[in-house]
Amino acid sequence: MNSYEIIIIGGSYSGLSAAMALGRASRKTLVIDAGEPCNRQTPHSHNFITHDGEVPSVISAKAKEQVLTYPTVTFIQDRALKGIKTETGFDITTESGKTFSTKKLLLATGVKDIMPDIDGFAECWGISVIHCPYCHGYEVKGEKTALMANGPIAEHFLPLLLQWTKDLTLFTNGKSTVSEEVAAKFRKRNIEIIETEIESVQHTNGYMESITLKDGNIHHFKAMYAKIPAVQHTFIPEDLGIILDDSGLIEVDEFKRTNIPDVFASGDCTSMGRAVIMAAEAGTRAGVTINNDLCAADFQ
Repeated sequence: MNSYEIIIIGGSYSGLSAAMALGRASRKTLVIDAGEPCNRQTPHSHNFITHDGEVPSVISAKAKEQVLTYPTVTFIQDRALKGIKTETGFDITTESGKTFSTKKLLLATGVKDIMPDIDGFAECWGISVIHCPYCHGYEVKGEKTALMANGPIAEHFLPLLLQWTKDLTLFTNGKSTVSEEVAAKFRKRNIEIIETEIESVQHTNGYMESITLKDGNIHHFKAMYAKIPAVQHTFIPEDLGIILDDSGLIEVDEFKRTNIPDVFASGDCTSMGRAVIMAAEAGTRAGVTINNDLCAADFQ
């Protein structure tokens, strides 16, 4: 069995940032990555200085190339399936049947978005059906824009979108649970609330053209924001007894420690802030914390 000081599960922006910090500290590090980043359809990444407008896969490919110049870092394309606590750390078993042992474990696994049963929605996700105005709002500012959300999420999110466009329509995709007080504020700003469920999204190569409702009505938009649920990519947090919050995200402290000693987590699996630069910062912080802990243990 191959042994490492640190295993990082997830080799996207957060995992690679942690690996760089650990590689520069000459720590024997293994990165296991299944190759399924949540933004794999997204044509351009924004709000990451020096990389604004770059294709996400180009950023990650360059990051991987730079990280692997550090000889103590190993990267494998595989899926981590199971994690077990041992006397000396943790054993991680992959889809290919390999098992690796480690002293410290970092989960940088991201999340898996759960697509609604709306024809065309998944094909547009990350392209013209978008989740974040800070990531994508500038490119559709001033456009006639839809928001698919309901209840408190819509109440919070729609006022934010007014910074990018005043031409908004709220689709609650079922009976509205927006409070009457907030709904009145929406109407005052000429924001229509449509409760009819969405049947399909018409698009060309992921670029939205219109929304068809179940009553047959068609509404034309170039972009739609949507707040959809997401789940952890792996059952390893459950295997190890890691605490998740009410949103299903891994609970961590400011140093990216979980409730399980020697297990850390960073990036989208821990935060609703899913910008590339946020994931990268969290990974660097986790890598620094892990190395600091190892140094302190070696000094005993």
